[in-house]
Amino acid sequence: MFAGSDPSGGAGIQGDIPTIALLGAHPLTVVTALTVQDNNRVLAVHPVEPELVRAQAHALIDKIPIAAVKIGIVGSQGNAAVIAEIVRSLRQRQPELPVVFDPVLASGQGDALGRGNALQALASLVELATLITPNLPEAAALCPDASTLAEQASALQQRGSTHVLIKGGHGPTTEAVQNQWFGPQASQSWRWPRLPGPFHGTGCTLASAIAALLAQHQSMPDAIAGAQEFCQAALSSAYPIADGQQIPNRPAAFFKEQE
Repeated sequence: MFAGSDPSGGAGIQGDIPTIALLGAHPLTVVTALTVQDNNRVLAVHPVEPELVRAQAHALIDKIPIAAVKIGIVGSQGNAAVIAEIVRSLRQRQPELPVVFDPVLASGQGDALGRGNALQALASLVELATLITPNLPEAAALCPDASTLAEQASALQQRGSTHVLIKGGHGPTTEAVQNQWFGPQASQSWRWPRLPGPFHGTGCTLASAIAALLAQHQSMPDAIAGAQEFCQAALSSAYPIADGQQIPNRPAAFFKEQE
């Protein structure tokens, strides 16, 4: 996975690792940015140098088989270019390698999570994504000329993403959250009860869970459905570490699935 480090332990690398491990895959991590944040606000973002991103990745991919790639915060346009180069290299060996891209533009509180023109930095990764998972504000920012979810999904697919999952957590309804998947030949929506939040690390949890299930050869619809169930269970057992956003309880979600 390519992601930033979150010292609060709720999102980023620290959120991805337990999610992927609990769902039966082994996480390999490439740190793209060091953040200064608590469970509620991002105070600073320090991107890792692109050459260090490349070195971290090659130390892993030159020796260890890769079953799926999850991309979160990239930190800078230079890092995005390196990640795109690495994905293309992996795809030369594994043309069907699934790539799950969570196009993080800001924290849950709206704090920026990168330097420079974030939309420009993400462009090279959109075209490589097997699945892109924007929330409603991210989908609108990535597709400013599209007015509906279907139009946004179509625009992202035309730019290269095979599948699009638009997350409805920022939607206006207080009773439910609706997530909409658009595939090449099918689409599906899921409605989940809206839980009392806010939460820190929801998007990371969902994207890394999908990647973990795709790595174990689940179909895209099954992986998306299973990951949502895991995420909903983690949020329903979320816990506070301080005032502000709660932390998804990933181990509780795993044990709930085992019942």
